[in-house]
Amino acid sequence: MASHRKPRPRMLTSAGSRAAVGITSAALASFTLMSETANAAPAKPTISQVKKEIDTLNQQAEVATQQYDQAKEKTATQRTATNQLLAQVATKTQKMNDSRRVLGEFAEQQYRDGGIDQTTQLLFSDDPEGFLSQSHMLDRLTGTAQAALKNFTQQQQEASLQRAKASESLKELTDAQSKLATQKKNVQAKLAAAQKVLNGLNAAQRAKLAAMQPKAASTSGSSTYTYNGPASGRAAAAIAFALDQRGKPYLSGATGPNAYDCSGLTQAAYRAAGISIGRTTWDQVKDGTAVSEADLRPGDLVFFYSGISHVGIYLGNGEVVHSPHTGATVEVAPMSWMPFAAARRIA
Repeated sequence: MASHRKPRPRMLTSAGSRAAVGITSAALASFTLMSETANAAPAKPTISQVKKEIDTLNQQAEVATQQYDQAKEKTATQRTATNQLLAQVATKTQKMNDSRRVLGEFAEQQYRDGGIDQTTQLLFSDDPEGFLSQSHMLDRLTGTAQAALKNFTQQQQEASLQRAKASESLKELTDAQSKLATQKKNVQAKLAAAQKVLNGLNAAQRAKLAAMQPKAASTSGSSTYTYNGPASGRAAAAIAFALDQRGKPYLSGATGPNAYDCSGLTQAAYRAAGISIGRTTWDQVKDGTAVSEADLRPGDLVFFYSGISHVGIYLGNGEVVHSPHTGATVEVAPMSWMPFAAARRIA
C-alpha cells in the first residue's frame, strides 16, 4: 500500500528569502511614494502657465464678444422690423375702423328705410360679406355700399395678416433678446475668470507676467509710431482712422468713439473711409475679396485664430493696428503675435 505522507513545506533558501524581502521592500517603497504623492499639495502653476491660461481666457472672451455682437445686431434688426410691422398694423386697423364706420352709416340708412334689425350684427360680424349674403341684405345695398363692404373685408384680411406677422416678429425679438443676454453673460464669465487668475498673483508674479507680455509698437496716439504708406485712397483713410484711435480702450461690444472691440474698430475705420462692412469678424471675413498672407497689402483686413475671432488692419512690414482684448488699448502690433487665419481686401 502506498504511504500517505503529508508533503513537507518547501523551505526558502537564503537567496530566495533575500529575493522575497527585496520584492516586499520595493513594493513598500512604491506604496510609500504613491501615498506621499497623493497627499502632496498640487504644484503651483508657473508664470508661463498662468500667462497661457490668461491668454486662452482672453481669446475665449473674444469669441464670446463676437457672438454677443452678432446677437446684438440681430436684436436691433429685429426690433426695427417689429416696430415697422406694429406701425403697419396700427395703420391698417385705423383704415379698417374707418371703413367699418362707413358700413355702419349704410346699415343705419337701410335700417331707417327698411327696418333692418340686423345692423348691430353686421357691425360686429367677423365676416360682414358672408353675413350680408346669408341675410339677403347684400341685395338691398347700393353699389357704393357694396364697394365699401368689399374694401372693409380686404382691409380686415390685411390687418389680420399684419397682426400675425407682428406677433411672429415679436417672438423672434424676444428670442434674440434672450440670446443677447446669454452671450453677454458668457463674455462676463470669461473676463471674470481671467481677472480671478490675475487677482491670485502677488506683486512679484504680476511683475514677471508683465515682463513676459510683448511690447506693442505703439500703445498711444503719440508720435512714437508714424505710418508713411504705401496705402492710398480708401485703404489709407481706413488706416489713418484706426491709427487715430490708438490708446482708446478695448470694450466688448463697443463701436466707438471712445472704445472699441476688434471688429468694432475695423468697421468704424472703413465706415470713415466710406465703405460699409459687417459688424462681426464672421461677417467681415465675407466682405471684399480673399487674399493670401503672402499677398497682403496695407489696408487689408487680417483675421486671426481658427475660429476667426479677431481682426485687425494690415499696415505693412508684418504689422497690424487692432484692438486686442479687455485691459488693453488700440495698438500697432506684429502679426506674429497671433495665428493667421484669413485676409480680405476691402479697398
